[in-house]
Amino acid sequence: MSRRDFVARPNDAERWIKAADTPSARDDVANAYSARLTIDVTPELRGRIKVAAFRRGVTVADMLRDLLAREFPPPTEGDAP
Repeated sequence: MSRRDFVARPNDAERWIKAADTPSARDDVANAYSARLTIDVTPELRGRIKVAAFRRGVTVADMLRDLLAREFPPPTEGDAP
């Protein structure tokens, strides 16, 4: 799982405002994923997922991508499609 730390606001407010205009590394990661997956969950489950991601210091999307990658690894040679 790639851990992303939350960034603290810099002391210089002007620099902080302008920093939002520069593309982030997260944009590159998001562009690597072109397929969307939509699921319906209860508001309670959604809340638990968000809290778990926050406590781990990762985004919900990254946490769920890692979970799905663990549960559904790529097929190995000899696996039936």
